[in-house]
Amino acid sequence: MTKLFTCLLTVVLLALTSSLASAHDPSPLQDFCVAVSNPNSAVFVNGKFCKDPKLTIVDDFIFMGLDAPRNTLNQLGSNVTLINVDVFPGLNSLGIALARVDYALYGLNPPHIHPRATELLTVIEGTLLVGFVTSNPDNRLFTKVLNKGDIFVFPMGLIHFQFNIGETNAVAFSSLDSQNPGLITIANATFGSNPPINPYVLAKAFQLDKSVINYLQQKF
Repeated sequence: MTKLFTCLLTVVLLALTSSLASAHDPSPLQDFCVAVSNPNSAVFVNGKFCKDPKLTIVDDFIFMGLDAPRNTLNQLGSNVTLINVDVFPGLNSLGIALARVDYALYGLNPPHIHPRATELLTVIEGTLLVGFVTSNPDNRLFTKVLNKGDIFVFPMGLIHFQFNIGETNAVAFSSLDSQNPGLITIANATFGSNPPINPYVLAKAFQLDKSVINYLQQKF
């Protein structure tokens, strides 16, 4: 009986360990793995091809320019500058990314999800209304007004948003626990898919007239 219990416990622990490992980026296998696009100059593979560690330089580990305001002249009044492994190769295998988010007056970072990352948002300037919605069946909304210096966390895979409700432009920085967190903007994915989702499907799902769905699909 004791042996059976020990075997069952081992299986459960292995299953838990495997599920946790698959939920985040894989652990690095060396100190760093600066990504390169040319496999001929690579010696290790860990997420992306890696530069030979002996050829790495200090500039592989720095990204500059996030102090400059971004252009928010668009329909949403916001601009997200994502610093992931694709633009900062030194992040490869380290399981982290960063974003600067600029908001014009009443600027919105619309409802979206990061399928591979939890997000930690820090307000640098301004006042933001933020929130996230839990999964089915509760769909609870957690929302809060944030001011300069406040920090808010958005759990992995949940729909969340930020809206500038202050009287000035706003700036926030987001840390994400994946080198490539991914982004799915809900409205764009739903109404702007390629090819379009059948409008009858969307009309029934959202309980809207088909003509409204057609309008939204044309807009997105």
